[in-house]
Amino acid sequence: MLITFKCKSYPEVLMYQEHAKRIFDLLDKEPERGVITSAEAARAVDLIEPEIEESRKHQASEQVAADIQAHDRDADDHDHGPIEAVSFSTRMYPLLEMLRSARDNNTDILWGV
Repeated sequence: MLITFKCKSYPEVLMYQEHAKRIFDLLDKEPERGVITSAEAARAVDLIEPEIEESRKHQASEQVAADIQAHDRDADDHDHGPIEAVSFSTRMYPLLEMLRSARDNNTDILWGV
């Protein structure tokens, strides 16, 4: 399921619910419908930035695991192309920028409305 994050000070950000789950868990929010107020945005940025940095430290090991899975799946096909894994930090960057914009411009972020 796709989630559309909306904010008056930033373009819409679309994200699969499964990828946004980590953010919702950090912020104690529900994926169906919610709001991150401008007051909460500063705290959200402070919570998400360390998560992104931590994920960058483990990015190589995640890519190796994805390659191993692809190789096991395609055991007969040794000519498969490399799998391009999208990291947590890459997925979160647009939402992090939206949070910064909400914080700096005193606007709220909404989804499910």
